Amino acid sequence: MHLYLLALNPTDSVEEGFLPAAARLGLDVTILTDQPAPYRRRHPDIRVVVCDVRSVAAVVSAIVTGPPADAIFTNSDHLQIQAALVADYFGLPGKDWRVALRVKNKAVMRRHLATTGVDAVWSVELSAHEDPAVLAELDVPVPCVVKPREGVASEDVVLVTRSADLVRRGRAIRERRPGAALVVEEFLEGELHTLETLGDGSTRHVLGGFRTTLSEPPHFIELRHTFVPELPESITAQVLAQLDALGVGFGSCHTEFVVHEGRARLIEVNYRVIGDQCDLALQQVLDMPLFERILRTHCGEPLPAKFGNRRGTAARIDHICAPAAGMLTAAPESADLNIDGVTLNYRKLRELGERHPLHHTNRDYVGVLRAVGPDSAAVDRVAEQFVAAQHWAVAR
Repeated sequence: MHLYLLALNPTDSVEEGFLPAAARLGLDVTILTDQPAPYRRRHPDIRVVVCDVRSVAAVVSAIVTGPPADAIFTNSDHLQIQAALVADYFGLPGKDWRVALRVKNKAVMRRHLATTGVDAVWSVELSAHEDPAVLAELDVPVPCVVKPREGVASEDVVLVTRSADLVRRGRAIRERRPGAALVVEEFLEGELHTLETLGDGSTRHVLGGFRTTLSEPPHFIELRHTFVPELPESITAQVLAQLDALGVGFGSCHTEFVVHEGRARLIEVNYRVIGDQCDLALQQVLDMPLFERILRTHCGEPLPAKFGNRRGTAARIDHICAPAAGMLTAAPESADLNIDGVTLNYRKLRELGERHPLHHTNRDYVGVLRAVGPDSAAVDRVAEQFVAAQHWAVAR
């Protein structure tokens, strides 16, 4: 079978997850990308084709001139709509492009949830051509959140606690993202969680989720993910009902939501597997070939009725942020360790000597630590000892 993988920049999910999984499944792979150099350097044995992957027409043209397609797949937030449309064009398994658009566009998602009666969140959309000054004329509830309508990774997502700051924050985002449409919505209180699901259009499995530890406001940098095998049944049911209302049901889905006083409310829906090495940890704690299962689904194979997910294993992922803007002058090397029964995988994300500004997103990460072990106490102890023993430094 021939798999076409649509990709932008390389990610751990693709490099350590999906490409090895495709090899284990015996799939022939063509990578369609607008950034071919790193893929050709790392995977000289894989066919890499230069393509404007944001264009459906360009992707279709690239595929019809290559080997016949048996599966179309992407794990990119930015390419889900394109992959869904291309899969539909060739009559291959895939996501409904309408659903992919519905969850990618945060304003459309809010309106759809409100229209279906599942949940109503105060929100307003600021089109790409509207001056943020118009926000001063609206009765915006504070605190509120300002964010790009189609953003990812909490990039340019900011909490506003004073009405007087609303226009300034909106203009600051626009300066960094000229022409970006924005969404302003009420701040949803509660503990932040994720729910990870996998479906084939008829069967859906809940794989578990993560409790997310965030940085101090006004930004929303994800600092730690702690695996939660099961949430209270009522909370899971509320999240699944909202996903059903949106139409989510095929392939992997990473849903972020808050829980407050027994109520679950969606923050955003990412129609792909969770990233930043949390997917690699999820595969470990579930003790199942997660990436193969996802690819098999896109190849048309139905999911089993039960997975028999393993319980009694703990995991956490620590994301190490640069302490300041500037040049990285000290950081540990990547390492794979086993300490007191806890598997530690540390990966450096920047080379010494690299200079970066602060983005207040996961682009500030300089390293990531994945810890998986028999219980949460052991995992916490070993992870915290490892981080405390390391040194990261930035010269301004």
